[in-house]
Amino acid sequence: MHENKLYYKNRHSVFFLQYHLVVVTKYRHPVLVGDLKERLLEISRSVIESDWNCRILEMNTDKDHIHILFEAPPQVQPSKITNSYKTVTSRLLRKEFQEFLKPYYWKPYFWSDSYFICTVSDRTEEMIRHYIQNQGAANPS
Repeated sequence: MHENKLYYKNRHSVFFLQYHLVVVTKYRHPVLVGDLKERLLEISRSVIESDWNCRILEMNTDKDHIHILFEAPPQVQPSKITNSYKTVTSRLLRKEFQEFLKPYYWKPYFWSDSYFICTVSDRTEEMIRHYIQNQGAANPS
């Protein structure tokens, strides 16, 4: 056990699972700015923490993608949380920011079909946190 980390327990398991998720906008359109970015961060917390019972450790965007570092219980399948996340955020953002997004998306898409997800270890967590915190630093929105 890593000295600074606590393992989680439930009825049938002891675990410590962290994931780094990156989701990119369709066609890499630079739309994650201003109010839309803030609303995306708000929805992200709701979906990941409330709906999936996970814990966000770090989260930030650049104009065309979002990085989320989160902890999850073993019952959560990374592909299922990712697909749910993309579906819910896409639906809500396209509805709430319809006029802003109209020049970018003429079809009902928001996210690219692909995504990146990996597990995080105690050796890489701090490096990933720092990387996520610095997203968009060169291009402040």
